[in-house]
Amino acid sequence: MTKYTPQYVLALDLGTTGSRAIVFDLKGKLIAQTYKELTQYYPQPGWLEHDPNEIWRDTCSLISDVLVKTSISASEVAAIGLTVQRETCLLWDKITGKPLHNAIVWQDRRTAASCRDLTQKGYASKIQESTGLILDAYFSATKLAWLLDWLRREHGEVNFDNVLAGTIDTWVLWNLTKGEVHATDHSNASRTMLMNLATGDWDLELLDLFDIPRQIMPQIKPSMGMFGKIDPQLLGTAIPITAILGDQQAALFAHGCVRPGMLKCTYGTGCFLVAQTGNQLVRSQQQLLSTIAWTNSAQTNYALEGAMFTTGACIQWLRDGLKLIDSAAQTEQLALEVENTKGVYFVPALSGLGAPHWDMSARAAFLGITGGVGREHMVRAVLESIAYQVKEVVEAINKDSQTAISLLKVDGGASQNNFLMQFQADVLGIPVERPAILDATAQGAAFAAGLALGLWDDYSSLVATREIDRIFEPGEGYTQAQNNFKTWLEAVERAKNWVV
Repeated sequence: MTKYTPQYVLALDLGTTGSRAIVFDLKGKLIAQTYKELTQYYPQPGWLEHDPNEIWRDTCSLISDVLVKTSISASEVAAIGLTVQRETCLLWDKITGKPLHNAIVWQDRRTAASCRDLTQKGYASKIQESTGLILDAYFSATKLAWLLDWLRREHGEVNFDNVLAGTIDTWVLWNLTKGEVHATDHSNASRTMLMNLATGDWDLELLDLFDIPRQIMPQIKPSMGMFGKIDPQLLGTAIPITAILGDQQAALFAHGCVRPGMLKCTYGTGCFLVAQTGNQLVRSQQQLLSTIAWTNSAQTNYALEGAMFTTGACIQWLRDGLKLIDSAAQTEQLALEVENTKGVYFVPALSGLGAPHWDMSARAAFLGITGGVGREHMVRAVLESIAYQVKEVVEAINKDSQTAISLLKVDGGASQNNFLMQFQADVLGIPVERPAILDATAQGAAFAAGLALGLWDDYSSLVATREIDRIFEPGEGYTQAQNNFKTWLEAVERAKNWVV
């Protein structure tokens, strides 16, 4: 094999709190990765923005750094797979290439009042029927509407023929191809609250409802297939981009969850439990989301999802906001220093509550604090709350399904925490399976890109090479965890409907 024979796949994982570039070899093995934390901007309470230029600069430097780190030539990279934080969206000028405003992040709550107004006007059922989503500020539609209103108000002279809209995948793809490709994939488009699940295209009625011009929206393409090639000036060669997936769908793909009933839970900035439903579009009776898992030219795979907004974000808040910890890894040891939380419960509603409550007005709260409570009890309460909210969604999926979940596959940064994973097994009463590679989002994007290009032809064999790190079985903490879960549910009710 010559030096310049393509033998690697590059995955770009552009998340909420940071971005990664990861190289995989032709056996699906992780070779190396680079990472950069992403700046979070909080212009007002409940608002969260990202700088699109920072995301693009980080993307370029991460690609360069990982190739230098591995001494791999760009000519040896066969394909690129892209996976991104979903629902975060922006507008930019296609002539100058400059963003017209910071990107509004999926956690942002600035359009909650707009969502409540639309609900009062009776649009919630139409939106859910068309898109499979709950009418909520979480999704992109009201964010894009806000951006367009802001643009019309602040820059009335703007020529909308030169304005482009998109989620983060669209923005990065446009830049990678030097403005040649303005597109997204079905998995990301299905999270905008603007795509019709039945047609797989933008819903014209919803675009009209949100006053979003059709021409500014990207083309929707299959998740696996040719999106374009990167500008040769970036790396000296035109590497094809052959897969784009939302981060949670990419993780589902990495776990090999291709049959109905198979599911995974990613513990990232938020917590996302996704269950494969195959080629059948399933409607939930428990406030879960119907969404697209992924598509190729031949078929569409659907999924049910429980989206919980605050997981790693509340651990980051303990570090950066409250300064109770110096690092995320420290939470495990602190939690193990005490036998319980001394009656403290935490409701992780820093960005409201997602599934199964969908309460945009809820806010985070510690309840049950007494004079004997120390930081270790509060840290443990935060970790336990993560497991409790996952239990809520598992119970919701069980109610929607004829067969109860018997195993939870996990990934994401917070799944490194052994205390959390053991507590998760205890409170669920089922085993929790953790893989050796926790970056399942990037791995899924790499697998999809390689399969789309024909580097691999056997998906099941590829998935079978993934190593399992550990299986956590329910233990002696089972009974206490079940009892405490009931009290936590009472705490959740007290944190709901906080912001009028």
